[in-house]
Amino acid sequence: MRILVVNVNTTKSITDSIGEQAASVAAPGTEIVPLTPSFGAESVEGNYESYLAAIAVMETVRAYPEPFDAVIQAGYGEHGREGLQELLDVPVVDITEAAASTAQFVGRTYSVVTSLDRTVPLIEDRLRAAGLSDRCASVRASGLAVLDLERDPQAAVDAIAEQAVRAVRDDRAEAICLGCGGMAGLAERVVARTGVPVIDGVTAAVTIAESLVRLGLKTSKVRTYAPPRPKQMTNWPPA
Repeated sequence: MRILVVNVNTTKSITDSIGEQAASVAAPGTEIVPLTPSFGAESVEGNYESYLAAIAVMETVRAYPEPFDAVIQAGYGEHGREGLQELLDVPVVDITEAAASTAQFVGRTYSVVTSLDRTVPLIEDRLRAAGLSDRCASVRASGLAVLDLERDPQAAVDAIAEQAVRAVRDDRAEAICLGCGGMAGLAERVVARTGVPVIDGVTAAVTIAESLVRLGLKTSKVRTYAPPRPKQMTNWPPA
């Protein structure tokens, strides 16, 4: 089984971290292929960058030359999953939905701890669109930019854990979702601070994707995710 794990930004070190985290939970025989888009922003922290990332991710997957069995979109709250599902028959798993759906198996309510406050509405909207918002106690911002997670890992853990503790204490969350692909690998340290289950969207997405492939399930093509209709595209892809 081959699973493509596509970073939504162009920072190769984040792609490497996401790939390592995905591979750490992959079953024997599952090949994890981390991919970095060839264009886009170095980090995705707003609507403009998110829509650009959606195009970049779709084009990165379209350009991949080998067969694959599933795709993971490794950006929290980002756009584009629906477009990938139109383009592909194989399962497409978004880490936002993977984390939130997994959290609901281990707690009545969950909270998301993300990076900057400006990303909170994007995540809230994605959860609502996916039908996963009813049991979301809160979406909290750590105040860290995505690239800060790499610059000072200890400060990142402290800031994320602080918001996670507040989510459990003040918002009555019973599980925590790490709301950024760049937070891959931090779950155990946040568990130690909070005492509740902490879900990393990358690892959750890998196990869900593997399960869908093993069950022989593919993306439905009868209506919502039918392939794009053939038509003339003007100046696309750009030279």
